[in-house]
Amino acid sequence: MSSTVTTYNVREGVAYPLGATPMEGGVNFALFSRHAQKVELCLFDETGQREIARLTLPGSTDHVWHGWVEGLEPGALYGYRVHGLFQPQNGHRFNPHKLLLDPYAKAIHGKFVWCDEHYGYNLKDPSLDFSFDRSDNAAQMPKAVVVAPGQPPEPLAKPVPWTDTLIYELHVKGFTKLNELLPENLRGTYAGLGSEPVVRYLQELGITSVELLPVHFFVDEHFLIKRNLVNYWGYNTLNFFTPHPAYAATDDPVAEFKQMVTNLHAAGIEVLLDVVYNHTAEGNHLGPTLSFRGIDNCSYYCLLSQDPRFYVNDTGCGNTFNVKHPRVLQMVMDSLRYWATEMGVDGFRFDLASVLGREAHGFDSQGGFFDVIRQDPVLNTKKLIAEPWDIGPGGYQLGHFPPGWAEWNDRYRDTVRRYWRGDQGMLPEFARRIHGSSDLFEYSGRKPYSTINFVTSHDGFTLRDLVSYSQRHNHANKEQNNDGHHANFSHNFGVEGPTQNERIDALRMRQQRNFLATLLLSQGTPMLLAGDELSRTQQGNNNAYCQDNDINWLNWSALQQQQWNLREFVRNVIRVRREFHLLRSPFFIHKPEEQVTKAGYNIHWLNRDGVPMKDEEWSRPDEVCLGWMLESVVNSRCVHCLLSLFNAGDKASSFRLPPGWYWVALLDTAATDGLPVERYVELENELVVEEKSMMVLYGLSSQCDWQTDPLLVGNPDTSKP
Repeated sequence: MSSTVTTYNVREGVAYPLGATPMEGGVNFALFSRHAQKVELCLFDETGQREIARLTLPGSTDHVWHGWVEGLEPGALYGYRVHGLFQPQNGHRFNPHKLLLDPYAKAIHGKFVWCDEHYGYNLKDPSLDFSFDRSDNAAQMPKAVVVAPGQPPEPLAKPVPWTDTLIYELHVKGFTKLNELLPENLRGTYAGLGSEPVVRYLQELGITSVELLPVHFFVDEHFLIKRNLVNYWGYNTLNFFTPHPAYAATDDPVAEFKQMVTNLHAAGIEVLLDVVYNHTAEGNHLGPTLSFRGIDNCSYYCLLSQDPRFYVNDTGCGNTFNVKHPRVLQMVMDSLRYWATEMGVDGFRFDLASVLGREAHGFDSQGGFFDVIRQDPVLNTKKLIAEPWDIGPGGYQLGHFPPGWAEWNDRYRDTVRRYWRGDQGMLPEFARRIHGSSDLFEYSGRKPYSTINFVTSHDGFTLRDLVSYSQRHNHANKEQNNDGHHANFSHNFGVEGPTQNERIDALRMRQQRNFLATLLLSQGTPMLLAGDELSRTQQGNNNAYCQDNDINWLNWSALQQQQWNLREFVRNVIRVRREFHLLRSPFFIHKPEEQVTKAGYNIHWLNRDGVPMKDEEWSRPDEVCLGWMLESVVNSRCVHCLLSLFNAGDKASSFRLPPGWYWVALLDTAATDGLPVERYVELENELVVEEKSMMVLYGLSSQCDWQTDPLLVGNPDTSKP
């Protein structure tokens, strides 16, 4: 222990709020620990390296240890040492020789440095975690910073409805790290993401919401450091209140994050956070003692009932956060409210969310976690998105989350990939997915926007790699290419990786347009992976979680014209989605004979003859063509529609258009720019849809006056469109 050089007046203080709270004349500290015997508050000088005081918290109320320290101000640095039993066999791992990070810390000072002293046991002792290590880790441990509440960011002028939401998943660092429009010191930072050129790019693209990969303070796993790798994605959280300081261009990450949110809000763009409340960076029973483990291991983590030395590992990350415990659940809720109110974010995507809904008897959509969010006046108005699976028993829960939640739909991802690859027998499943997956969500009273449709995400191939590699190429991860997904449903079209073959490259670009158009025109909430609109590659790596380099960073300067064409194609498709309410239905559209739908919306599934599909046609394994017609009554006598024609085959196919409509072609993925060669289509004509392509047409009933329709006005042939 460093010698104490400062004397502080300490009073009992109060048990709420938890964390370090500036109060008149000092700071109140409160820390929950059900099984601790004593809690010491350690204060440090401005360098974070010299301990200037060690104070025992005098109060204990409902297992919250608390004390008020006179004279302390915001900016003070601190940590905790918690005394108690060291009995791994009983789940207790207290070790006061380890400086611990406050779970409620709002800012971090200093960098985390891996060292043997972070472990509560002696790494060289053959008894492993049954041994007790007396070395001190304070020199290599970041310190918590006392933070005063500040002004929250400016809110959105108008919330984005779920039906209008278009999510853009990005990494704070990787998105701007190579953007030469920004000063070098802003690249890869919150300030860079909130800068004028970047916000303008997002606005012009047409997305409504950015979903940020984890920005809660995280550390790199020790095994990655030993391989000279890092945790790039950030799914290794150590603190749930602090913005990751490495993404800050300034020494005030909190203020910088808030300004980023303000700038995005000013452009009408929501900020969603990918949050990881299912596990922490402390790992399994052989992991380090950094915070929760040393504060109260039995409370914060799920332990095996038959042997509490070991952790329940429903996450595959070594431990499982015990959100069933009321104090742990309280901390998660306090964290969510802090980011929603103080930091101004608009919603959350919950990593491995099945963990959060798992009660003693298994997953429960009416469990405690969902109940407290539903009744919370702040959080029940935010967007809530689940990754609806984990590796625990009964962990796959797609479609089973409660109303008010949306879910990542991996069945959409895999089905769309397989359909466009040309796999047999995919047509019925493909139709269900683009229809909004009503088979998964409607029965519980949920809406089409409950499905988060995606073809690619941070986890897996990028869109360019999906059409360029048939196998993963993860050698850079130093796991002998054994990591990452096995079932990618990708196709390289004859050459693995980059090619100079113009035919193959053109087909790959067409497939990218197919995926993007399908995604953006499906019922449900689309999610676009950042950089897919620019044909970004990860060089075939489908598990690039540990690559903080140009494998992950978006390369803005190396873009070729065809990539910019792809971006313009995406903008055009987004524009179509935005202009046609049929593509953003707030309810599931079913067959007219089954249901009189709201607003007169109807749906028709058509074969190549332009008539309704027959049962035997749905069941034909080699059928790869489909017409999808959405129809809306504009007024009592006028109807308009959108007709999408899909051809996943290797040969061009003719489609007969349904009679009684004026037609305007909106999209053709066979065209380099996605724009049809012929805009106006003859009545009752046949259209040729090229191999591996799709077309989208706007139709106006022939009973209507086409000359008053804005999409048909300007046709040089005034006799008919």
